[in-house]
Amino acid sequence: MPAVSERVRALHAQMTLDEKLAQIVGYWLDQNGVTAPMQSEMASGQQDASKLTDVTKNGLGHYTRVYGTRPVDPNERAAWLWDEQRRLKRETRLGIPALVHEECLTGLAAWKAAAFPTPLAWGASFDPELVYDMAASIGESMRELGVHQGLAPVLDVIRDPRWGRVDECIAEDPYVVGVLGTSYVRGLQSAGVHATLKHFIGYSASRAGRNHAPVSAGPREVADVFLPPFEMALFDGGARSVMNSYAEIDGVPLGSSAEYLTELLRERWGFDGVVVADYFAVAFLEVMHAIAADRGAAAAAALTAGIDIELPTGDAYLAPLAEQIRAGEFDEAFVDRAVLRALAQKEELGLLEADVFEDEPPTNVDLDSPRHRELARRLAEESIVLLSNDGILPLGEKDAAHKKAAPSRIAVIGPNAHRAEALLGCYSFANHVLAHHPEFPIGFEIATFLEAFTAEVEAEIVYAQGTDVEGTDRSGFEEAVAAATGAEVAVVVVGDQAGLFGRGTVGEGNDSETLELPGVQRELVEALVASGTPVIMIALTGRPYAIGWALDGERRPAAVLQSFFPGEEGAAALSGVLSGRVNPSGRMPVSLPRAAGAQPFTYLHPPLGGVSEVTATDPTPVRPFGFGLSYSEITYSDLVVDAEATAGGNFTAAVTVTNSGQRAVDDIVQLYGHDVVATVTRPVVQLLAFQRVTLDPDASVTVTFSVPTQRFAFSDRSMTRIVESGDVEVWVGANATATETAGTATRRATVAITGDAHVLETSDRRLVTAEVSH
Repeated sequence: MPAVSERVRALHAQMTLDEKLAQIVGYWLDQNGVTAPMQSEMASGQQDASKLTDVTKNGLGHYTRVYGTRPVDPNERAAWLWDEQRRLKRETRLGIPALVHEECLTGLAAWKAAAFPTPLAWGASFDPELVYDMAASIGESMRELGVHQGLAPVLDVIRDPRWGRVDECIAEDPYVVGVLGTSYVRGLQSAGVHATLKHFIGYSASRAGRNHAPVSAGPREVADVFLPPFEMALFDGGARSVMNSYAEIDGVPLGSSAEYLTELLRERWGFDGVVVADYFAVAFLEVMHAIAADRGAAAAAALTAGIDIELPTGDAYLAPLAEQIRAGEFDEAFVDRAVLRALAQKEELGLLEADVFEDEPPTNVDLDSPRHRELARRLAEESIVLLSNDGILPLGEKDAAHKKAAPSRIAVIGPNAHRAEALLGCYSFANHVLAHHPEFPIGFEIATFLEAFTAEVEAEIVYAQGTDVEGTDRSGFEEAVAAATGAEVAVVVVGDQAGLFGRGTVGEGNDSETLELPGVQRELVEALVASGTPVIMIALTGRPYAIGWALDGERRPAAVLQSFFPGEEGAAALSGVLSGRVNPSGRMPVSLPRAAGAQPFTYLHPPLGGVSEVTATDPTPVRPFGFGLSYSEITYSDLVVDAEATAGGNFTAAVTVTNSGQRAVDDIVQLYGHDVVATVTRPVVQLLAFQRVTLDPDASVTVTFSVPTQRFAFSDRSMTRIVESGDVEVWVGANATATETAGTATRRATVAITGDAHVLETSDRRLVTAEVSH
């Protein structure tokens, strides 16, 4: 049984079976619209508020998305919630309040709450400190509203951009995912809100990028790619909750896997928090995976494996499980184990204190404060990736030192140019919930690109939509081409519409067979380029698309920018990059694909995972992981690396970074490595560390990394994670394929890792540290 306090154990000892079961389920008060897989099929009629007294007569574990299921005024809802929690304390026998959980991936998913950039944009920023600040601000809003647990971050490592949930992910590199995810956890939990790591484990490797499809990952890929971000967020971030993946690995659904949920997570890693089910995942063991005959059997399988809390409702853990236990078909000890963990979490959150909810509820909550907006702006600006530029950018700025002739007439075109929703991710409240309530306004200030750009530049702006995100309507092409022809520059904003389960082009359930821009957007861009007017293309998307034609084609736009759903301040950030007010500093957190047929692809491939003489296909991305341009010239020089390090020890690598341009710039210094010879195949290149630095014009800094040799760890042939002795190469480059010959990387230095193989322990250092000196 879990190690818990005497108070928790005494409370548990008083409980009847029904009271125990009530503590390990959620209750979804206002189910409406589709915000979870198979929600309409799984709805159990539990959403009638008039039945609350009956539903909660034995207590309640979680309230599911009190603020995030429909548009509710946050102040009015807080007053209701405080009254409801007081009622639970007053009217239930044991007087235990409910834990309230909400989605919070791009900000609290509630009406009127700030909408931050999507996680793929966090990855593009390579800025863990800013992600921490963002998460802390989200947590403060949640705590003020009486929310205790957030269902974020997503630590799935991107393997296939066809998967619809790519916009919820951070990067294709496990270390980047781990560093930024850990920062999010620390930030959210600094406000007293528990973070939930999801989806444990391997969800993003679903076959052919199809949501919920089987995962064919071997144990080494699981151990060396998918698990490290979770390990970092647990050991270095202290995350208090984990959510299972919907997927199966090698025929075993994760929701029924004691191997991962108990043996690994708890017995090997020592996790003492709470495991919650992804929505309806327990019932899915019956209705989707067909490994359980009924809900009771599904409940037994999930509880035995280690899922403590069934969310969003008690479809399986209430009556079906009670029936199994009373019939002597299931051991109540598994229920006791889960209840003790649930009560311990409530105790940790202060929910067992006598005076909880005795204070007055908030009456003037500001969920989109100036602080929220400042953080949203900074993160949006840092996340924008300049993919190509023939010199057209920046268009000109008011700073006299950098003045150049700015165009006086600009055409703004495209299906995402004048839509606020185009800036927001799948798990933003606007696209996740508000789409089902068109009668409600979006609830916060958000400018479209057209509006922000018009305010940014001193030029006449002509607008034409051109086409829709989806469909084959070309009727607007003629107007769009005419607008471009009459302008000095045309800015075309293309991309995605985030949504769920067939509503939109990307997001949960919106997987894609192709990586072409949706609809006829490519045709629109090509028609504008053919007009002869210089074209700047902005891709506002939730996944990387195969846009090599726009980057390297014979007739192509003069500049291309990639922006992964940049949030409520995204339009101003993009406008600032175009005008020159913002020097772009985002880097690609995922490879820009050549074609859908080259997927799945990762830059972390062994020699035969890339282009070779034994295959006619070429998976090489059109822009590599880590790629991004700026309006400055950055060089790397004077690399100094320790010649030797003991396996399990550390080595240092120092490099001089110089901005030889005339604009201040942020650069992402990327330290790469390669294990020259190993006992199993290893990536031809892997990111060891990164550091964002700010450089004034004509300035240099020295960045010194302290690198644990554990960054070269892998699972050997006995599936033991080790650091092996032997030579490794280390270098600094502008991206994963940068070379010294091209002038975008330093020389490669060799570090000899010596001594016996080091077997990794959970106490080992995982994070690289960096010092920046001027």
